Amino acid sequence: MKFLAAWTLTALAVVAFAAIKNDASTVDRLRQELLRLEQQLARNLADSKWTNVDEQQKYLYIIRAYKKFGNHVDELYPLNRPNYLQALDSLWLWARAQAESKGVNGLYQVFRQMQREIVDLSMPMIPKQLANFAETILRDPNASIPRSLDRIASLIVHENLFIAAYKQMSNQMCTDVQSPQQILYNLYNTVALTEIKGYTMMQFSYMILRLYNEGKNFNEEIETLKQQYEIRTSETLRAVKTAMAFAPRSVWKCDPSVHKLDETYTELKQLFQGYIVNEVDLNGDGTCKENCAYYGYTKVYGCYQNQFCSQQRRCNGKILNCEYIDSDMWICLSNRNSSRRYEYIQYENGMMYGNKNTCSRGTTKVDSWWRWLFWHCSYCFCYCDDQNTSSHRYFSLRTVKSDISNNKVITGARLKKVDQIIHIQIQEGQLLPRGGLNMSSIKWIPIDKFSTMNSNVQNGVDYHKLVWEKRALDLDDLLPPEGHLLTGIRFRMIGSRLNLEIMATPFNFSTGLLDEPEKKSFWHSNDMTDRTELKLSEPDVPIRDSENLPDSGTNQYLNFAPSDRRKDAAQSTVPFLDVQPITPSPPILIAGAGIFHKGRKGSGGFVALRLITYDFTPHLQVDLPPAPPLLETPNEIRAQRK
Repeated sequence: MKFLAAWTLTALAVVAFAAIKNDASTVDRLRQELLRLEQQLARNLADSKWTNVDEQQKYLYIIRAYKKFGNHVDELYPLNRPNYLQALDSLWLWARAQAESKGVNGLYQVFRQMQREIVDLSMPMIPKQLANFAETILRDPNASIPRSLDRIASLIVHENLFIAAYKQMSNQMCTDVQSPQQILYNLYNTVALTEIKGYTMMQFSYMILRLYNEGKNFNEEIETLKQQYEIRTSETLRAVKTAMAFAPRSVWKCDPSVHKLDETYTELKQLFQGYIVNEVDLNGDGTCKENCAYYGYTKVYGCYQNQFCSQQRRCNGKILNCEYIDSDMWICLSNRNSSRRYEYIQYENGMMYGNKNTCSRGTTKVDSWWRWLFWHCSYCFCYCDDQNTSSHRYFSLRTVKSDISNNKVITGARLKKVDQIIHIQIQEGQLLPRGGLNMSSIKWIPIDKFSTMNSNVQNGVDYHKLVWEKRALDLDDLLPPEGHLLTGIRFRMIGSRLNLEIMATPFNFSTGLLDEPEKKSFWHSNDMTDRTELKLSEPDVPIRDSENLPDSGTNQYLNFAPSDRRKDAAQSTVPFLDVQPITPSPPILIAGAGIFHKGRKGSGGFVALRLITYDFTPHLQVDLPPAPPLLETPNEIRAQRK
C-alpha cells in the first residue's frame, strides 16, 4: 500500500506542476491537469514495476487517482455552486444544452459516490461491476457520455450557442447584473467543466476496461476519444472567443420599476429653477425702463411694496435669461417644505407651465402694472441660480481608493448624496489567483463625509460647487491598458467641467497579487476638451417617464440645467442622478469605469455610473491542435457600444 501511495503522489505531483501557460483560466488549467493525469497514469501502469502488482491494487490506484482529481474539481467548483446563467433561461438552445449537461453531471455524481464508497468506506471493489459501469459511461444508448458531449458540441458549433447567448443578452440588458461578456465567460466555464467531468469518466472507463479485458489495450478507441475531445475543446474555445470579442463589458443599471428618492435616484435640489420676478426688482434703481430680455444676468435687488415677491422664496443668487411671457398670471405656490417654488403657472393668454393637477394651496393672481403711463413693470420668467444653504450643488473631489496595500480592488460603485454633497462610494474585495475574489472580504467602504462649511474644506480642492458658469460634466468610459484593474476613482476639474478619473493597478493573473501597487498604480482619464454637448430637448422630470436608456457617446459633455418650462415650470434641475449600486453578480474583476447619460426624448434623464468588467478572453487557452473552421458566417455578430 505504501508503494501505491507513493506512486499516486508522484503522478499527481507531475499533474499539478505540469508546464502549462501560467496565465490560463482556472478551468483551462484544470483541463490540462486532466490530460497530464491521463498520460501519467498510462505511463505508470505500463512501467515494469507494476508487473507483479495485484490487479485489485491497480484498480484501487486508478480509483484513488481520479478521486483525488475529483476532490480538486470540487474544491474549485463546489457541487451547489450557481452558474449565474439565469439571463439565458428563455434561450431554447441553452435549455437543450442544460438537459444534456444534467445527464453528464448526474452520472458524474454516481462516479464520485463510487470513489467515496471504495476509498473512504472500504467497500468491496468488484471488477465486474466497475467494467459494467465503464460500459454504461461509454456505450449506454440512454446515458452514454460521448453522445451527450457530442450533442453539446453540436449546439455550440452548428447551432452557435454562444452567438445565440450573445444575441439574447443584447435584447435584455437589464435582466441580470452582469456584463454580456461576463455571462459568456460563465457559460464557457459551465460548458468546459461539463466536458472535463465527461472526459474524466471516459478516461477512467478505458483504463478500467484495459485492466478488465486482459490483452486488449483499446489504444485506437482511446486515441479517437482524445482527438474528439481536442476538436470539441478547440471549437468551443474559438466559439466563445468570437462571441466575447463583440460582447460589451459594461455593467449598468436600468430604471427600477418604482423610483425611490435617495435609494434609486437623487436630484440636485434648489439649484437651477424657473423664477417669476418683476422688472422693478431686477435693478438697483427700482425702475421699469427696460424689458425682461434685457436682464440676462442680474440678481434680485429688493421686493417692491411687498407684492408677489413677499409670498415666495427669494432667489439669493443669480437671475439669468429672463423672458416676457404675458402680463398677468395665476400661480400655484408649492408647499413651504418643498424644494419647488411653484406647482404651475397659468398665464392669461392660456400658456400653462407645470401641472395643474398637483396644486394643493390654491392660486395667487399676479398682475403686471403700469408706472406713469410710460413704463410697464412686467413680471418676467427667469432662471434662478440659487445660493441658499438648502441648495444641493456639490460634488466631492476627494479620491476614493481600495485598500491596495492589502491586495484589494474595486468590485462595485455607486453615487450617493450625503449632506448635500454627491460622493462616489466604492465596494472592495480581496484579489485571489486566476481572477478570483475572496467573497468574505467584499464590503462597501464608508464615505469620507465632510461639510462645505468647515474652514479646512476648500472649494476646488475637496469639492466642486456647481454654478451656472461651471455646471458641465464630461461623459466618458475609462479603460486602462490590458493587465490592470480598477483600484481608485474620483471627480476632478478640467477647466469649468467635472471630469471622471480612475486609478489602475497592474496585477499578476496567476498569483492574484497586485504588482507593486503603491509604486505602479497610475491615474487614467480622458483629457479631451474639444467635446460636443449632449443637449436635452424639452426635458421633463425623468421619474415621470418610461424607461431611460443610454444615449450619450464618446467625447460628449452635458450641462445641468432647469427642467422644461411647459412640463415642469422649470422647477427641477436635470438630469437627476442614478444612485443604484453597480455590483456585478457574481462579483468579478473590474477593469474600468465610466459616467454616462441615460434618457429618452423629452426626458431629463439620469447621470449614472457604469463599470467595465475585466477581459478574460486572453486567459481562455488550450494546448491542442488547431480545429477546423468554426464559423461560416463570421459577420453574424455586430459590435455594440459599451
